[in-house]
Amino acid sequence: MSKAKFLLSLMMGIGLLFPQLGSACTNFLITRGASADNSTMISYSADSHDLYGELYYWPGQTWPDNAMLEVYEWDTGKYLGKIKQAKQTYTVIGNINEHQVAIAETTFGGRSELRDTTGIMDYGSLIYIALQRSKTAREAIKVMTDLVAEYGYYSSGESFSIADKNEVWIMEMIGKGVGNKGAVWVALKIPDGMVSGHANQARITNFPLNDEENCLYSEDVFSFAKDKGYFDGKKKDFSFCDAYAPLDYGALRFCEARVWAGFRLMNPEMDKYEGYVKGEDSERMPLWMKPSKKISYRDVQNIMRNHFEGTSLDMTKDPGAGPFGKPYRFRPLTWEVEGEKYINERAIATQQTGFSFVAQLRSWMPDAIGGILWFGVDDAATSVYVPIYCGIQAIPHEFAVGNGSLLEYSSTSAFWIFNRVSNQAYARYSYMIEDIKKVQKRLEDKFNDFMPVIDEAALALHKEDPQKAKAFLTEYALTQSTLTLNEWKALDEFLMVKYLDGNLHREVDGEFLRNAHGNPLPAEFPGYSNDYYKRIADETGDRLKLKKLPGEEDGN
Repeated sequence: MSKAKFLLSLMMGIGLLFPQLGSACTNFLITRGASADNSTMISYSADSHDLYGELYYWPGQTWPDNAMLEVYEWDTGKYLGKIKQAKQTYTVIGNINEHQVAIAETTFGGRSELRDTTGIMDYGSLIYIALQRSKTAREAIKVMTDLVAEYGYYSSGESFSIADKNEVWIMEMIGKGVGNKGAVWVALKIPDGMVSGHANQARITNFPLNDEENCLYSEDVFSFAKDKGYFDGKKKDFSFCDAYAPLDYGALRFCEARVWAGFRLMNPEMDKYEGYVKGEDSERMPLWMKPSKKISYRDVQNIMRNHFEGTSLDMTKDPGAGPFGKPYRFRPLTWEVEGEKYINERAIATQQTGFSFVAQLRSWMPDAIGGILWFGVDDAATSVYVPIYCGIQAIPHEFAVGNGSLLEYSSTSAFWIFNRVSNQAYARYSYMIEDIKKVQKRLEDKFNDFMPVIDEAALALHKEDPQKAKAFLTEYALTQSTLTLNEWKALDEFLMVKYLDGNLHREVDGEFLRNAHGNPLPAEFPGYSNDYYKRIADETGDRLKLKKLPGEEDGN
């Protein structure tokens, strides 16, 4: 198979394996002045019940003048059409490229009549084609907006996080309906020292009209809204969100609440917007805010593991958490009892995550070393972020495309092994999550401790020969991915033994305790919490109450 055909087949495979990817995702955006080490960062959880988490790879290459690229919708694999191929494309590893450009997304949908089913460019293709053609975030914005202008925009409304090693941008885009090729869009550079976020709801309201350094937008973003009757006022009062994706209660509770959950972890003053995300207050949460302290990549990783802990939306506390404080609610999100409609919370960390990452972009290093995709599969709360430098030349087998699928189990696939552990944990979460966190922290502490040494060694090799540095970083990524998978396999077995049949086998530092004869100590029965027992007693009345038979004496 030719290289061009291989890449095309890979793109088709990704589209088939990643259906409905944009249906519910979360991004946070960190500028240099807000980060602990002066890097820029964006995070992404790719959430879909039909998503197989893997890491993919497009090697850069030179194309002939007449080359064409076939475009397939990322969510479904549907063929959309052909576009002109660029003369030169760059290497892409997941959602980062060799020049430290990273792009992520969340789908906000917006006005349904603006979906153009005749367009060629869907949001997923925009991301990966832009990564293959851009050296900076600004270039990526131009590539994406030029493509939709020339070929039409197929998807519904989309928010994009677009970052390079110096700048971080948020761009929101929506089509113009069948018969109106292109899209209306706005892109804002996040001010240095600030952080932003989006989670399936458009968040750009007003924006500057004459500041190309910090704001870019389509020429017809105002006039189109007026023509459609979405806006009737002066340009200075125009709000992209209110015109093209008006807020409703679901957008607040399911989407804005996730942004708020991350914001409050970076600045406790953001607690004041709890009423807003619950639909009780009208003061709108800002598009960006200043964190109370500098944010590290480890902070961002932990933000991606949040379930509203410590708030009134805490998913470990309400009755849906069950006896073991499980912060997950299986779908659907809304349900009905006796004609009344109810909701479940939708947190940042969720069971249907296919993959997530924190892209860390460092301007003071050569690109191959400076860009790190901290990559994990499955639920971020029970996963491990493995360092994938953007200069690597091969993908770890554990994360590789084709190693298993959503309907084909693979014992060497990180996605499946991490799912084995998380699905065990859902049964006895409050106990098992503590064991999971120990291994998770040990591995991520190791990566953090190794990082300065790996950077230094790679820099030394880069001075000698950049290809040696890339080979070294590739070997590091491959080795750590394998070690991480092996650790998680061992954790899976450990949890099975420790919590067999709902009991508890005692252990110290992972070693199970035995009696003097070498046999297991008697199993313990941890039971349920007092609150859960009380709830059962209140709901069952006398049905489960232990009673005495006539004539039965105390103590029998």
